[in-house]
Amino acid sequence: MSGKNTTKIIFDLGNVLLDWSPRYLYSKIFHDEAQLDWFLANVCADDWIRELDRGMPFAEGVAERSRLFPQFAGQIEAFDTRWQETLKGAIEGSVRLLEELHDAGAPIYALTNFSAEKYRETRPRYGFFSRFTGLVVSGEEGLIKPDPAIYRLLLQRFGLRAEECLFIDDRPANVVAAQELGIASVRFEDPLQLEAALRSYGFLQSSRASSIS
Repeated sequence: MSGKNTTKIIFDLGNVLLDWSPRYLYSKIFHDEAQLDWFLANVCADDWIRELDRGMPFAEGVAERSRLFPQFAGQIEAFDTRWQETLKGAIEGSVRLLEELHDAGAPIYALTNFSAEKYRETRPRYGFFSRFTGLVVSGEEGLIKPDPAIYRLLLQRFGLRAEECLFIDDRPANVVAAQELGIASVRFEDPLQLEAALRSYGFLQSSRASSIS
């Protein structure tokens, strides 16, 4: 890896900076593990969540899903009314790296699959949002990763060149999509692995002791 031309960083949010999972909410509602797994696979499923992240209003999405699964109408509604319980909180090691990058003057951007409604609820709860030079939210754009169009939108909106950016995301498909556009990319595993990757691209002082414990 080389950081010679890579000077700007693009972060994903969910499961890179924010610890998110519908399981955090629904494990409080379903106490039978098999029923919980079935509900997450079939009712509060990835394809439905993606449409919410693409911009479908929660009221519409909840109503539509409740018509399909009327026996779970109350549990489906909880995904709207108790959505903040899908967040365990910030991933502190990642946030410390973000703060260090910001303090060093690195331009930092975010590209996130996030419902516009829930993004507006969540942003005031976490101070690190103020560290981004620019941010693109899927639900505000009607586009979603790994569609190449949302990466191009970020680059064009903020005047970035693909070859000067490093993209960080936890999902392999999103990483591959960025790489196919010429954006150097790291699949996030944990803060220690991310710190090593950032060092390899020249973003952190290699002589400094790790800030991640």
